[in-house]
Parts: sequence; C-alpha cells; structure tokens
Amino acid sequence: MAFLAFPIQRMHLIQVDSVQRWMEDLKLMTDCECMCVLQSKPISTEDAESESSLSSQHTACDNLQLLLKRAWIISTELTRIVQKLEKNRWQRVHSMTVRINCHVRSMISEYNTFTRNPGDEMQQYEKVLVDKCSELTTVTERCVQIEDEQILKSMKICINDALTTVAHYFGQLIELALTHEIKNLIREIDSSDNLYSAESSTNNLFSLTQEGAHLCHIIAKVDGILCLADILTDSTHSQATHAEAAAVIAQITSPHLSITEHLSSFLENMEEIVTALLKLCQEATSGEVFLLASAALANITFFDTMACEMLLQLNAVNILLTACGDKQKVDTPYSRDQIVTILANMSVLDQCASDIIEGNGVQVLMEMLFEKSSSGNSPEVAACERVQQKAAVTLARLSRDHEVAHAAIKLSCIPRLIELCRSPTERNNSDSVLVACLAALRRLAVISPDGLQESDFQQLVKPRLVDSFLLCTNMEESFV
Repeated sequence: MAFLAFPIQRMHLIQVDSVQRWMEDLKLMTDCECMCVLQSKPISTEDAESESSLSSQHTACDNLQLLLKRAWIISTELTRIVQKLEKNRWQRVHSMTVRINCHVRSMISEYNTFTRNPGDEMQQYEKVLVDKCSELTTVTERCVQIEDEQILKSMKICINDALTTVAHYFGQLIELALTHEIKNLIREIDSSDNLYSAESSTNNLFSLTQEGAHLCHIIAKVDGILCLADILTDSTHSQATHAEAAAVIAQITSPHLSITEHLSSFLENMEEIVTALLKLCQEATSGEVFLLASAALANITFFDTMACEMLLQLNAVNILLTACGDKQKVDTPYSRDQIVTILANMSVLDQCASDIIEGNGVQVLMEMLFEKSSSGNSPEVAACERVQQKAAVTLARLSRDHEVAHAAIKLSCIPRLIELCRSPTERNNSDSVLVACLAALRRLAVISPDGLQESDFQQLVKPRLVDSFLLCTNMEESFV
C-alpha cells in the first residue's frame, strides 16, 4: 500500500549512531499518549507563556525538522500496521492504530504551537485526519472482540480502506504544512536584514534540499528560484552566501529529479543565474565554492540547451579551462567531473570547437582520459570514471571539427583510447567508459586510419559497435 503521494525519507540529521538516534526518537514516540490524554492543554498559565516564548524563537527550518521527524514516525507506523494486518494480528493492529491516533494528534498540536498562520485549509485537513484516525481506531477495536474468521476477513477490507483514507489525508496535510513552512523560510531569506542571517537561512534551505526530491519539488513550486536568483546577483552578499545559493540550485536542478514542470521561473531568470554562477566559478577562492557553482552550472546545461548557448557567449569554455590549471579551485576529480560535464553538453554546439582549440582544451581533455583516484574510495573512483567517460564523449562530439580531430591525433589520443578499450584496469572495468572510448576512437579513425594497427582496426573500429564492446568486455573475463 502506498501511503503518501511523496516519500518521507529518514532525515540525514538523525542518521547517526543507534543510541543517539534512539534518544532523539524516544520523546517523539512516547509523549504522544500524554499529549492525547491532556488534550494538549497547558497545566498552568506559566506553561502557556513558556510555550508562547518558545514559539517565537522557532524558525521555519526548526518547524520543518520537527514536522519531518513526526511524519517519518507516522509513516513508519502506518507501514507496520499493514504488515500486522496481513498476519491477522488483530490485537497488535488495534494497539498500533491507537498509537497512530496519538501520534497524529500530538503532531498537529505540536505543529500548531510553533507555526505561524497555518490557514483554514490546513485546519480543515487536520480535523478530517483526526476524525479518520478515530474511525480507524473504532473499527480495529471491534475486530479485537470478534472471533468469527469470515467476519474478520470482511473487516480486513474495511480496515484497509480506512488505512488508505488516513494515509491520503495525512499525505495532503504534510504537503500543505511543508509548503507553508518552506514559504516562511523563503520569506525569512527575503526579509533578512543582515548578511549573517541571509547566509544562515540559505544554508537552512540547502539542508532541506538534501532531505529528498519532494522538498526540492516544493521549493521549486513556491518560487524559491526567484529568491536564490536575487541572492546570487546581489553583490553585497558574501561569496559563502552565493555558494550556499548555488548549492540549493544544484540540488533543485539535479537531472535525477523530475520537477522541471515547476521551474518556469527558472527559465525566466536563467540568464541572470547562469551569468552569476559563471562569475562565481571565476572568482571562487576555494575548491568548495568552485565545486558548488560548477555543479549548479552542469545541472543547468542538462536542464535546457539555451544555457549552453548563453555559456558560449559568456566565454565559459575559456574560464573553465583556465580553472583546470588552478589547483586552488580545481583540486579533486569531483570538480573536474563538473567541468567536463559542462564541456560535453556545450560540445553539441558547432561554435564550441574554436573555443576549445583557443583554450588548449584538447590537451585538457586528453589529461582527463588519464584521471585516476588517489584515495581509492568508491565515490572518488566513480568520479574518475565519469571524468574519463565524459572526456571521451566530448572528444567524440568535437572531432566532427577536423581541427579538433587533428589536434587530438597529434596529442596521441588514439593510443590512449585504445588502451582504455583494451585494458579493463585502466578504465576501472567501466562499461560506460568503454562505450565512450570506442565512439571517440571510431570518430578519430575516420580522420587518421593509419594511426591504428591492423588488429586494432579489425577489432575496435571495423565491427559493429556492439560487437567491439562485447569483445572488450570479454577481455575482462580472460584476465580473471
């Protein structure tokens, strides 16, 4: 059963050691009964005043973190109820629905204590959700008192329907609450009256984008892009704040997220954003800042080809190639991965070839074919594979220009491509690197067939691409 219209993911902030995680969850998982029994009413006026004071200190980000924790617990409990229902554990089903009832009431009470002006629609969903939870509890209570298997079988259908209804209204309520709080957070950024608070609020927004695709989706829907564009183009903000804004844009525009339908405001402001991000790349004083800005640019080049045309006009090729030689900016395979991604996407434009030649770009791409991990850890090795693959892709695309192709041949690209095809260890057994290298080799072989030995031509160039691919991957088996 799918409970939510979107996944509630375990927050990275509570993915810590098991004892600390248990301590953090314990309060949320045990105080709900007390909240339900007391009907969320303060015991004294002093408590009420204390809550009011605490409420004023809470930020939108605090509210979101509390909401996400509660939502994760409720979502998990709903899943467990279904599991128990399938096994006909009626007593457990009932006790767990009582817990759900308490958790929901506790979440609503806690959220209303801290949030600002939640709105009538949210209050309506809160009421309906509480009513549906009560109905679910009533149905499961009846099941505990019934022994007839046939009656219980029919009751199971009713409980499933009730669970689906609860899950639906719970999902709708969480959607509204998350949207409301993200709007508040964006307002906090817009109204920040000093650089510190602007940087802090932007950092909070970035933290939320790491909680999953759905929060990125909501930020895109509520015009978070406009807010970020304002930050990027405001020269009074620090480079650190610009970098935080770039990080949020990188998360929202990730090619892995299918939220482009809500990025119309991004298209309207693309030129300003691309210009600001490229300037941040050029002026970056650290590798981290460069990585964030270049990652955002790389994602944008996937998002719309118009961005590649803008970058070409802004002399991006020269800026990025120059950065490759600056160890202060580009000091890891991760940064080179972003650079070569941008170059690969720009290389579909015919005008890109001349900029590559002028900036000694073929030499840079050739060096990227030798990318190796210094640490050997999996993420870095994967980044090196991507650099090799995209460097080969870029060379293949650019080699339709004879000047680029001749420059690549002169720099001995053909022998290196052959080596990557024939040696599994050189490409870390990566099939994606192999395919890209075969494609680049075939493009260069058209220009310079004499640069290949007969065996290389017969095995790597003449057959169908798939046959050459299978030949090279089977080589891996012969080495084992």
